[in-house]
Amino acid sequence: MFTPTKDEVRRFFRETWRKHRAAELLSPIEAMALDWIIEHPEYHEELAQTGEEPEYRVEDGRTNPFLHLSMHLAIAEQLSIDQPPGIRAAYERLVRRRGDAHRAAHAVIEMGDDERQAQGARQFGQYGEEGERVRSAGAGDQDGRSAGDPAGPQEGGPGSPVERIGARRRRA
Repeated sequence: MFTPTKDEVRRFFRETWRKHRAAELLSPIEAMALDWIIEHPEYHEELAQTGEEPEYRVEDGRTNPFLHLSMHLAIAEQLSIDQPPGIRAAYERLVRRRGDAHRAAHAVIEMGDDERQAQGARQFGQYGEEGERVRSAGAGDQDGRSAGDPAGPQEGGPGSPVERIGARRRRA
């Protein structure tokens, strides 16, 4: 498994953007990353910068462009190999419903955020007295379970977190 450092991730996206602007040949993974970089013009100036690397803290209200682009790239890789099985079909349904691949990808990213939050809750024991995961209002699906609850459906199948993205958005 490839686990780059923060600096390696930043260097990868900055170099991809630099190569694009210089009309240099891109590797296949750089070409995939470039598709998402182009979709985010708000990050172009940041990607062109050199020098001291800023920190991106949630409390400062700044989005980390490198994390965000990494999430897009991870989803694109999952879709390219249909892993977990069924994610590609679910994503394509989202694209048809939303009419836009970028908006659909953001829905998948948000679903992943829900999954990571649920995994963190399980890992660190953030459960109430009755064993139900403590969560913010509205975080669960229609039957009251969040996408990552142990009692929830298996990944990729009917009722999976990916399948429930559209239902969650319609209720919001």
